[in-house]
Amino acid sequence: MTATPPADLVTAAILVIGDEILSGRTKDKNIGYIAEYLTNIGIDLKEVRVVSDDEDEIVAALNALRHRYTYVFTTGGIGPTHDDITADSVAKAFGVTIDVDPRAYAILDARFKSLGTEMNEARKRMTRIPAGADLVVNKVSAAPGFWIGNVIVMAGVPTIMQAMLDEVAPKLATGIKMLSESVRADLKEGDIGTELGAVAKAHPDAIIGSYPFFDDTLGPNTNVVVRARDAAVLAAAKDAVVEMLEKVRAQQKV
Repeated sequence: MTATPPADLVTAAILVIGDEILSGRTKDKNIGYIAEYLTNIGIDLKEVRVVSDDEDEIVAALNALRHRYTYVFTTGGIGPTHDDITADSVAKAFGVTIDVDPRAYAILDARFKSLGTEMNEARKRMTRIPAGADLVVNKVSAAPGFWIGNVIVMAGVPTIMQAMLDEVAPKLATGIKMLSESVRADLKEGDIGTELGAVAKAHPDAIIGSYPFFDDTLGPNTNVVVRARDAAVLAAAKDAVVEMLEKVRAQQKV
């Protein structure tokens, strides 16, 4: 399994696959987890797409994403049922064959024998892996995911996905971690919109965002989050934000 050489900026996308997500029957719990996980190890999540269990849609989305970002993480569609078509779709996107993988078969066969469960055709589907892919170990339920090119294919079940992510994380190329500071404004977002825009313009190397919330005591309030890869840049932008907030609060008291 070969990782992309380290660089200052390592990017990623998530491709969520499943009709059950789009219908609302299943509420996605993976996007936020993966986003936070990647941020913490120095990978910038740039895009998330959700597609149905349709081969053409999966292939089109996968090809668009894998040529644009360092990594693509997919979730869902690698189970034993007829609509679990992620593996076939990935194989088609890469133009490779797919068949029962002896490594995957051995893992699942041992698992099912230990449980006294039959290896039927449905379960055998989970051993089909695109040619040239490496397996991603699944310590929860044994059925592996896989890694081909820059695409990492994981289960949709959150506990299994999380275990798979832990398995691949040490092998990922990572960039410089994004540092972050949060400042409580004690002002409404609308009170600081123009001023915050001016601060952001004056500090182009920092990313500055405002996030409204409701305080039980003060009512509508705002957190200002400053992000940067350089500690000095972060500190300067944060100081500018604090100074701006103090000025706006002082003006409101006049």
